[in-house]
Amino acid sequence: MRNKQAPENKKEDIAVFFVSRDTACEECGAEILKGDLLRLEDKKALCMECADMDHLVFLPSGDAALTRRAGKHSTLKAKVLKFSRVRKRYERQGLMVEEEALDRAEQECLEDEDARAIRREREAERREKLDQKYVEEFGRKIRELYPDCPDGTAKSIAEHACRKYSGRVGRSAAAKEFDEKMIELAVRAHIRHRHTNYDGLLMRGWDRREARASVQTDTEEILRKWAGELS
Repeated sequence: MRNKQAPENKKEDIAVFFVSRDTACEECGAEILKGDLLRLEDKKALCMECADMDHLVFLPSGDAALTRRAGKHSTLKAKVLKFSRVRKRYERQGLMVEEEALDRAEQECLEDEDARAIRREREAERREKLDQKYVEEFGRKIRELYPDCPDGTAKSIAEHACRKYSGRVGRSAAAKEFDEKMIELAVRAHIRHRHTNYDGLLMRGWDRREARASVQTDTEEILRKWAGELS
């Protein structure tokens, strides 16, 4: 990858917070409702999409082995905190990790019946949240715009973008009409997280904007390749 050297000193662990009352993202203006998650960046409240963490999934506290393994396998992760009015302090509720890391951790824990039950529950919940018809149409549009997108990748991007109630780009009004710019944003985000060291830079303490700029060349090259613009 053609990226500049990352800082050697790692900042404190990344933290996100459960919202105790309705607010708004200070970058995009989207509503952040009570019970949603936000990240504070330079004292600004950001929704998970603007914080570039909407690809992570929430793993509640309670299974130490699963949490430890998922955290180990996740390039980017964040502790989840909630303010306790009784104890007057923030308390840890779990961990945000990459879905692939959680899948891998669950696979390693499959001998444990509780882990198998958790996996079944997550799969059932995932199926409920996906509008399959819409996912198929969204994926078909991705393949039209990016014909050289690898097999299976378009579906993966569509599923991520179209999760119900998530507030992700795929559920916006423009995306529902398959607006090409919104689809490009979904594909670009996938490339940034999966095909560059962007998440690694965030985990090492890089500013989000600097990290994006660092991987921009690689992101654009892959985007053009998938669009069939490069031989």
